[in-house]
Amino acid sequence: MTPREQADRLFDRIMREHEAGNADQVTFFTPMAIQAYESLGSLDADARYHIGLIQAITGDDGGALAQADSLEAETTGHLFAYMLRAGAYQAQGEDAAVNDTYRSFLEQYDAEMAAERPEYNAHARTIAAFLEEARATVGGGTP
Repeated sequence: MTPREQADRLFDRIMREHEAGNADQVTFFTPMAIQAYESLGSLDADARYHIGLIQAITGDDGGALAQADSLEAETTGHLFAYMLRAGAYQAQGEDAAVNDTYRSFLEQYDAEMAAERPEYNAHARTIAAFLEEARATVGGGTP
């Protein structure tokens, strides 16, 4: 198993444990997953998103926002940046910032999906759910 496969397996485990409500297991596996991703050296957008999601579910909103900033710096308009930001702002109770983030996501959505980034395929259901949530909250976007 490659180091990336190990990191992704830890990410998948954390997400399963989180969905099952096993906070102790999430806490146990989080440091290992973060270390596994950091040991990869340069991180692609998918890895940054994984780290940001782990940070978000463990209450590290600042870390999730930092990953969003890194994604945006590497690829202006990257959808994962908006998704991480919205989650962090929601956790912080920043409703205006959440709505602004949803609007920005909707503005970038068509162009970003046309870019056919591989990481978007890997998270297609999550993106679709976020799109629906953004539309329901602030309206707009393409059908």
